[in-house]
Amino acid sequence: MSTTSPETGLPPSWEVRLSQSRHLPYYFNTQTKVSHWEPPPGTDASLLKAYMAAHHSQSLQQPPQAQPGIGAEGGGTEDKIRAAHILVKHEGSRRPSSWKEERITRSKDEALEVLKGYEERIKAGEVSLGDLAATESDCSSARKKGDLGFFGRREMQKEFEDVAFALKPGEVSGIVSTVSGLHLIERLQ
Repeated sequence: MSTTSPETGLPPSWEVRLSQSRHLPYYFNTQTKVSHWEPPPGTDASLLKAYMAAHHSQSLQQPPQAQPGIGAEGGGTEDKIRAAHILVKHEGSRRPSSWKEERITRSKDEALEVLKGYEERIKAGEVSLGDLAATESDCSSARKKGDLGFFGRREMQKEFEDVAFALKPGEVSGIVSTVSGLHLIERLQ
């Protein structure tokens, strides 16, 4: 039985590195020279979560800047927006696994309670959606503080898209249900 690193929670020979081009953390095997954006099998998710919060949330402090000519606030077309989200998956989600958990077994009601707690913390000003997404979201966008980048109509699931486009920049939605799970959405631009 292999053990994981007591610091990162990664299996032997795996380490977290920072991409030079994307400025995002990724996982690298020093023996095989294989790299992945998602944690390798056998990772201790709770240790990795703590490690990423302590060592890699700083690289996520400044989200990517708006691209000139893109997005509603970018001076160009108004057909694209930029949003971030927190996703909480449940056993009925389209793909009930994440970077944090290999197999998600919580019920939809349990996921709803988790997300309500996050919503309360955000509304109270205790934490930002992005900071919470970095450690709690079940989406791989967690490594970008939940930032999904710019997207237009018909690029996201309809329920998600309808809410995201209805928000004003800086607004956070209520809870949104899609086949992926339950979301809180913040329109960034």
